[in-house]
Amino acid sequence: MVKQIKIKWLQEPEDKNYPAAESYLGLLYNGTTVKMIVNNLKSAQLAQFKAKDIFRASGLSLLGVSNSHVEKDRNKIENGKSISPILLVRDERIGKVVIADGYHRMCAVYSFNEDELIPCKIVGSAE
Repeated sequence: MVKQIKIKWLQEPEDKNYPAAESYLGLLYNGTTVKMIVNNLKSAQLAQFKAKDIFRASGLSLLGVSNSHVEKDRNKIENGKSISPILLVRDERIGKVVIADGYHRMCAVYSFNEDELIPCKIVGSAE
């Protein structure tokens, strides 16, 4: 019998998640757009989507459990530590969701349960 893991979530993303999102988004958008997106993420309400749906909408590949960052997040989950909600950007130009921060956490969660509801903040790229 497979042990069901209860994934614990923080109430809000950690402060360090926003600079990480800003760094990644800086590769995709100009500085003004990045600042706007990050400010919007900070004030956005939490939403929930299934892990498998976020992956489908992002078009990203699932990282395996052998990835060191995924393994670190899996260990946190297995040890009952709360993990941070993820930060998403809905980019209508490309018709995809950009995982601005939390890709490794997403992969770790998916490895336990693809139907897990993931708390996240999601904003548009041109709001």
